[in-house]
Amino acid sequence: MKLFNEKLKDYAKLAIKTGINIQPGQNLFITSPIESVEFTRLLTKEAFLAGAKDVYVDWKDEITTHIRFSEADISVFETFPKWIADGKNDMVKENTAFLTVLANDPELMKDIEPKKMSTYMKAATTALKEYREYTMSSRVAWSIVSIPTEAWAKKVFNNDPDSVEKLWDAIFKVVRVDQEDPIEAWKEHLENLSIRTNFLNDKKFKSLHFISEGTDLIVELPEKHYWQGGGKNNAHDTYFVANIPTEEVFTLPKSNGVNGKVKSTKPLNYMGNLITEMEFTFKDGKAIEFNAKEGYDVLKEMLETDEGSIYLGEVALVPYHSPISELDIIFYNTLFDENASCHLAFGRAYPTSIVGGPEMTEEELKNEGVNNSLIHVDFMIGNKDTQIIGTLYDGTELQIFRDGDWAI
Repeated sequence: MKLFNEKLKDYAKLAIKTGINIQPGQNLFITSPIESVEFTRLLTKEAFLAGAKDVYVDWKDEITTHIRFSEADISVFETFPKWIADGKNDMVKENTAFLTVLANDPELMKDIEPKKMSTYMKAATTALKEYREYTMSSRVAWSIVSIPTEAWAKKVFNNDPDSVEKLWDAIFKVVRVDQEDPIEAWKEHLENLSIRTNFLNDKKFKSLHFISEGTDLIVELPEKHYWQGGGKNNAHDTYFVANIPTEEVFTLPKSNGVNGKVKSTKPLNYMGNLITEMEFTFKDGKAIEFNAKEGYDVLKEMLETDEGSIYLGEVALVPYHSPISELDIIFYNTLFDENASCHLAFGRAYPTSIVGGPEMTEEELKNEGVNNSLIHVDFMIGNKDTQIIGTLYDGTELQIFRDGDWAI
């Protein structure tokens, strides 16, 4: 059995070699919480060992962030520092790789006025438009991993004194670093995901019908939609894996082609706030009605971000009996929870989800039924009762999911 330090080192190596797949002479930009100092040092070392030219670390402290949002006037958040935006926009042009260590207290910002949060988000995403276009079109390599923090672990395990250790064990398991050769295990896993995506791309479904308790939703797909899963090649032909872990295959819905009702099956952690038991009614792609048991005001602000934020930009399929789901843990972290459940996403669609998308203009993407927005927010809708029926262009129906799992 591997010791903790062996697993941690393997995790760092996995993030560098499989996640962003750093190339010789390439720069790496790491965004990391201060609690992740030991892991981030390992990431930095592994990157240099793999041939990175240089490694930059942007340290984050969410307590300081909370103080700023609590004490600063809302006008502070109406603009985003130009020097930060210019730096990131310049780095993507230089083929810098971006690695984010994501680990947040799920409820830290619950006492912050939602308007402040949405104002900041609008300013930041607008200023970082060029950076977002490069990452969402996969022109550069980027990846997200996570490590436990005390506040997050205590939320997951209900203040258990061993919560941090338990969360480490769970993360090590789902990212496969508890296995003898994690990188080889990931190669096999990625090949299995490609089998699913190839099948779905070959079939070219016209629509998907989701049915479960509280959900009866028809999602039309653009004619040129393209399923993805696991990893992808960037503009420099480097294969990278954006999310570790990942269990999904995904594409985009037709922006005006979603109709029916859908109910969330897991809480959503959005900018330090929890939104629970969401329900939506869609007509011609737009969420015309919505509700939530907890976090309604935050949800409302999110959906009012811009014209496209109330439409969907992603539909993803994840079997109920996936490694993360079988742990029976709510992580309150989308990186994990979205890979335990089928999910949808409000906001911008990935241009890579449509054939030729990365080379299209915004107008061309719009004409193909691709939604655009400043946000991209996933929410979970799958459970053990989920049925998904796919309809082909000739009217033939094929069951894709039966009782929460693949039927194909």
